[in-house]
Amino acid sequence: MEFQLKARVHVFISGRVQGVFFGAETAEIARRLGLVGWVRNLPDGRVQVLFEGEKNDVERAIDFWKRGPPGAHVRDLDVEWQDWKSEFRDFRIAH
Repeated sequence: MEFQLKARVHVFISGRVQGVFFGAETAEIARRLGLVGWVRNLPDGRVQVLFEGEKNDVERAIDFWKRGPPGAHVRDLDVEWQDWKSEFRDFRIAH
């Protein structure tokens, strides 16, 4: 049996990232990868994501955020790795 490392990450994404389905695409990818947590738009134009899952799946999601969905232009990605807390049951779009 292979041990999977659990990870938690808090990400702020800036650039042209609102109004381009960034949240919906993030939720779809998170669910497909089995990640749990949330995504939301911030008043300053950034997107904020907090999620947990298998470290290799978390890294795949971060790779997506480096480019974003069609129509997005990611200028900066601020990634903060944190200790896994098993805090969430699913992935949702927060408002």
